[in-house]
Amino acid sequence: MSLIEIAGRRVMLIGGAGFIGHNLALELKRRGAEVSIVDGLQVNNLLSLYTATNTLAERELYLSILNERLELLRSADIPVHVEDARDYFRLGLLFSQLKPDVVVLLAAVSHASRSNKDPYHTFDHSFRTLENALDSSRSKVEHFIYFSSSMVYGNFEGDAVDEETVCNPLGIYGALKFGGEKLVIAYNQVFGLPYTIVRPSALYGERCISRRVGQIFIENAMRGQGLVIKGDGTDCLDFTYIGDLVNGICCCITHPEAKNQIFNMTFGQGRSLNDMAGIIKDEFPGIEVQYQERDSLMPERGTLNVNKARQLIGYEPQFPLEVGYRHYIQWYRELFERVKTTPHVTAFPQVNE
Repeated sequence: MSLIEIAGRRVMLIGGAGFIGHNLALELKRRGAEVSIVDGLQVNNLLSLYTATNTLAERELYLSILNERLELLRSADIPVHVEDARDYFRLGLLFSQLKPDVVVLLAAVSHASRSNKDPYHTFDHSFRTLENALDSSRSKVEHFIYFSSSMVYGNFEGDAVDEETVCNPLGIYGALKFGGEKLVIAYNQVFGLPYTIVRPSALYGERCISRRVGQIFIENAMRGQGLVIKGDGTDCLDFTYIGDLVNGICCCITHPEAKNQIFNMTFGQGRSLNDMAGIIKDEFPGIEVQYQERDSLMPERGTLNVNKARQLIGYEPQFPLEVGYRHYIQWYRELFERVKTTPHVTAFPQVNE
């Protein structure tokens, strides 16, 4: 089958002002797509950080990161429609106005432990937005891309998992993502909505404020604090640099073979927490590591086999941990210097009514 050109394609990113979404939007725009973002800026974004009850220690740093995201989007002339995707009527109006060819659903609570602590909030911001996005897309959209998670597998069995591995999620977050996959597939069965489901793992990279392990390690090291590892550090994750995932989504859009498929979309190599901590210790000599009791609700994970994505859509990850993580550390160092010398100024998104 011939490739589909990204240039000129109308792509709607729901939840697109987040970590993954804004990086994906910038790359799609660079490739010539007509990108639009729908985001309520509520989950891990400006509104949540501006709430009076927020006591996050790195609040000012994260506001600077969010402002940088929005400024990059504005500079790239990517419109941000500040709407709550939980509002079925408002979302439907945006679909009628923007007429997207491709919809990428990113809106969700993206933190497993938070999901276990607050299931209602998780379902409200994840399942409700998925339901609304699917129903707004049927009979109108050529391709629906859903972000799932490696957490759907639960405890990994063997050296690696592939897309045929039986899923047995552990905890609220993994169960919700797996349920989301089933709902996406059901809309294809009932309404013929073409889909792609992607399963990322252990993402890291520029302008993330989700407090993932790689981010926490860097922030602690920058502050001269020790690293805390839950367990003995031998737990493995398939750490994936944001640039690899973004390229993988572009492959999904350009390859017709991606439709009605599920793909692992990671670097394709499990690495231990001790490996990541070792890079930090190289970059920040003298940093100490403290080990604590492991979280019983975190599954035993490892490598996700990405051969299916390689063969069907030409996905080729380029950033092993030693390359991508050091690049991320350098970006964070430069960010810390900018925050020290630059007054805090809020960048408001380009809003289209």
